[in-house]
Amino acid sequence: MTGRSDAVKQGETYILMYAAGICLVGSLLLAGATAGLKSQQEKMVELDRKTNVLKAFQEPIADGAGRKLPGDRIEARYAEHVREVWVDPDGKVVEGLGAKEAADGIAAGRVLSLFQWVEGGTVRKYAFPVSGKGLWSTIYGYLALDESATTIVGVSFYKHGETPGLGGEIEQAWFQDQFKGRRVVADGRPIPVVVAKGKASPEASTDKARVVVDGISGATLTGNGVMAFLNAGLKRYEAYFKTARKG
Repeated sequence: MTGRSDAVKQGETYILMYAAGICLVGSLLLAGATAGLKSQQEKMVELDRKTNVLKAFQEPIADGAGRKLPGDRIEARYAEHVREVWVDPDGKVVEGLGAKEAADGIAAGRVLSLFQWVEGGTVRKYAFPVSGKGLWSTIYGYLALDESATTIVGVSFYKHGETPGLGGEIEQAWFQDQFKGRRVVADGRPIPVVVAKGKASPEASTDKARVVVDGISGATLTGNGVMAFLNAGLKRYEAYFKTARKG
């Protein structure tokens, strides 16, 4: 009986060791796959960021057939024309920041990220990140201004958790295109952006004292959030743009 009992115990030990080995190998494989996927995910997030900066600048991100440009062409276009700088709340450019220093400074509110579209050594457009609360989520995007920093070139809202078909319409062209060409500064004074509750009236649409765009039916709170953080973003960067307008 003792011999049989020892054999049973050895068999149980073998099974446990075998199972432990399988678990260990599986864990190592999973950890390796996760690390590889994380790196790829980070690259895709960065590519998405660059794509949306270009979109705000109204630069092509798709070919003539509407197919999204491959990543290498987006990267090349971005590298050729986009220069990222950092400015402090007083509007002064902060030089010599590394990636970690810049990230820490942005998180602490000491610096702001700004993108310049450069052609022939001259800055032709500006873009900056905007974000704020919608109804269900934080909405992220970019707002671009022209060379004079007075007129909207374009906007891009790309990351959010708003309701599809309602607040989610902020990522659609019909909503974003309304901002193009609208002046947000006149005679040195800011012009507020207003997202109407539903369709804006003809009078509101042509009101030179405000930038009024059509809202989204059934998504008033999302529209209010967009209105609030666009105006906040313009105000946040105004110190820099005042200096830029003076040349």
